[in-house]
Amino acid sequence: MRIVIINGPNLNLIGTRSPEIYGSTTLDELDDACRTWAIDVGGEAETFQSNHEGDIIDRLHGAHDADAVVINPGAFTHYSYAIRDAIDAIGIPTVEVHISNVRDREAWRRISVVSEVCVASIFGRGVTGYRDAIRHLAARAAWPVETIAYGPDPDNVGDHLIPLGDGPHPVAVLIHGGFWRNTVARDLLDSAAVDLTRRGWATWNVEFVRVGSGGGWRATTADVTQAITSLSTFAEGHELDLDRVVLVGHGSGGHLALQAAIGIRELPIAAVAALAPIGDLEAAHEAGVGDGAVEAFMRRTPDQSPDRHVAASPVKNLPIGRPLLVIHGDEDEQIPVAISRSFAGRAADEGDTVIYHELEGVGHDELIEPTSPAWEKVVDEVDRLR
Repeated sequence: MRIVIINGPNLNLIGTRSPEIYGSTTLDELDDACRTWAIDVGGEAETFQSNHEGDIIDRLHGAHDADAVVINPGAFTHYSYAIRDAIDAIGIPTVEVHISNVRDREAWRRISVVSEVCVASIFGRGVTGYRDAIRHLAARAAWPVETIAYGPDPDNVGDHLIPLGDGPHPVAVLIHGGFWRNTVARDLLDSAAVDLTRRGWATWNVEFVRVGSGGGWRATTADVTQAITSLSTFAEGHELDLDRVVLVGHGSGGHLALQAAIGIRELPIAAVAALAPIGDLEAAHEAGVGDGAVEAFMRRTPDQSPDRHVAASPVKNLPIGRPLLVIHGDEDEQIPVAISRSFAGRAADEGDTVIYHELEGVGHDELIEPTSPAWEKVVDEVDRLR
């Protein structure tokens, strides 16, 4: 897989320009990293940077022999319809990347005229956004994907992958983490979706509104519920077995999966696989998880609105009423393993069927990374739920 990495105006200055916003990585270091990340997915990357609109358009036109493009158009993002049209004209899967969280800056930076012709837009993740873009493009190339809208908001979509062979197929609904914030999206679970699909699961990797793009406790939870129940609208044509639906949530996505399982009665959810979940909002808030993520999601602290937190916290609404698989690494530095340890114990005490695994020497992201030994443990246990 050949990927062209294009950086626009002023990206030659990263590392020295506003490091509090763009970080300390230089363009040369970023180029080297992109080449390494491409090799990691079995591909190769060619890098290009220009401060001139015409040069960027010419490079896009010359990308006809590439398989994919990653582009950070810089300030051209906000007004260059010429670059937008060039991306559209070449017909090559393209991901838009921005180092900073452009949706949390000046109003003019929130406008992108190129996003509608890109297969994904990644922002606010620092230079690792380029890595995630490369991984996303590799996943799209690895398995056919159908993106389906389940609601009116631009974030009301999911990626559906169907395994080989005759159905009906068991369904894994994937719910990504990222502390409910809009800087993290469903591309985080692309590789996991492809791997599960190769193993015989139909996967439904869902997006939803998040904090910073209209989300919050009620709106985000409602979206996830709608995404899951929408399976019934396209199950027959896609050979899905709705008696074998497993919710797989990671981090804050584990919280959303547990909450959805409590509320959904339209579908017979077979089980919930909660990977390093935030099963107790109060404990997560006290631990400072995600640098104030719980308060941002709930728009209140537990002290300010205890009833609100009780309604939104899985541990306060036990039993879940579905078989639970809870897996957490004991070296997770993002969400303390003690939260899952306590949640699993209390769920079992309240009558839920719980399988709990605490993985030694495992951190947070290894649980969703198909190249890690921890992922093998995850999929072995998830397969038992089908």
